[in-house]
Amino acid sequence: MTAVTLGKGYFMKNVKENVMKYIFLLAACVSIVAVALICIFLFANGVPTIFEIGPLNFLLGKEWRPLSNTFGIFPMILGSIYVTAGAMIIGIPIGVLTAIFMSRFCPKKIYRFVKPAIELLAGIPSIVYGFFGLVVIVPIIQDLYGGNGKGILAASILLGIMILPTIINVTEASLNAVPESYYEGSLALGATHERSVFCVLVPAAKSGVLSAIILGVGRAIGETMALIMVAGNSPAIPDGILSNVRTLTSNIVMEMGYAAGLHRDALIATAVVLFVFILIIDFAFSIVKSKTTKNH
Repeated sequence: MTAVTLGKGYFMKNVKENVMKYIFLLAACVSIVAVALICIFLFANGVPTIFEIGPLNFLLGKEWRPLSNTFGIFPMILGSIYVTAGAMIIGIPIGVLTAIFMSRFCPKKIYRFVKPAIELLAGIPSIVYGFFGLVVIVPIIQDLYGGNGKGILAASILLGIMILPTIINVTEASLNAVPESYYEGSLALGATHERSVFCVLVPAAKSGVLSAIILGVGRAIGETMALIMVAGNSPAIPDGILSNVRTLTSNIVMEMGYAAGLHRDALIATAVVLFVFILIIDFAFSIVKSKTTKNH
């Protein structure tokens, strides 16, 4: 009886493992198919439009006038680059340093309040961030520098705040995953606590930190609603950090509701450019990540 029972239990365990394996495989296939369908839809509708308008006219054109069938997205490309770069300059140092503080320096009493606050930041809707930027950040910039307060600076500050939870959570998890023996070995060799953290633990968590940065950049590039409220939405080439700007995502959201014909196809082509833009950034970060992993 004991052998039969053990054999039956072993058989059921194998069945459960096989069922779960196929469920996970199905979930992975669904994800792949979803990405493939999105790519097919975008490229099938967008690439012919790019060639119809003209690749150079579309990508390097400085005017966006749908009523005149003039579709140049160069100002929006620059706007997306400037705003994303500004968000990275603000968000990455603050996010990484905050994660280091929470992982190795933060007292437990303070940690119990800081951690839920950061998680709450991650759950706040984009439109709420937009209202915050509109009623707090924009008036401050308006008082300091004049103008209407909307533009690259306001959008960069707001996006820098929005990407903080992603960078902090992933970086902290990466630091906590580093074996404790690394830290203890550094202390045993005579290094201070601060030196052990910044010279041993942080380099050991490079891969996770870069992953956090990639996710943060992706969040910044894909953000739309908050930017519409604080960026100014002017489809013109910005001439300064206070200039009104329109990003690729904002351009699509603002005009897709009433677009038709070539105008609608041009917006889909804009989504193709945005998609390729994100792929290039992810590919570049992946190369850097692989090199740092090999060096480590």
